[in-house]
Amino acid sequence: MAELFATHASECLSLIVALLMGAFIGAEREYRSKAAGFRTLILICVGSALFTLLSIRLGDARSHDRIASNIITGIGFLGAGVIFKDGVNIAGLTTATSIWVTAALGMAAGAGEFVLAAIGALLVIIVLAFFERLQLVIDRLNHMRPCRIQFRFDPGTLQHVEDAITAAGLRSSNRKFQRDDGRFWVSYQVTGQETAHAKFCAFLLANERIDGFEY
Repeated sequence: MAELFATHASECLSLIVALLMGAFIGAEREYRSKAAGFRTLILICVGSALFTLLSIRLGDARSHDRIASNIITGIGFLGAGVIFKDGVNIAGLTTATSIWVTAALGMAAGAGEFVLAAIGALLVIIVLAFFERLQLVIDRLNHMRPCRIQFRFDPGTLQHVEDAITAAGLRSSNRKFQRDDGRFWVSYQVTGQETAHAKFCAFLLANERIDGFEY
């Protein structure tokens, strides 16, 4: 057994490094209760490293990438599975990209590029754990949100809604209308500061003319 591990020492090291990096990123995702969490990202990272090692072993000098190159395609399908539509919003994009970059780190570990993999893992954690605060600051200053409002058709109500958007300090674009089973919907992309969004949302909640909304 010792001889077996000695023979495959570099490969074992690659897999262990991949496991640690997957655990590193997976722990952060698990802490935030994301769809792809601790064990999932470990398996993605170790699997990518293993496929890269097999690609090197099974291929010749001119085709080391013949298996590894298909990891990107496979991970693309896996990442697409965690992206979903939540009302008028799209959710899961950060989780999908976390899967994608974790696979890249696993490939780096499998190729023996440990320094590159370690720096990459550190940068990923910085972006996921610390840049969120910067993102929140940017969103408070200027954030675009989709808004879909239902009410009985009345040009006066429509004008009332659009006046409220302006009064809240928001900008609207991409206005669209829809009739659904006798109901009338209007949708916008509204842009502005977080306080302005909160003010407009309070208007929608308090207005008796509004039958429902997604914001």
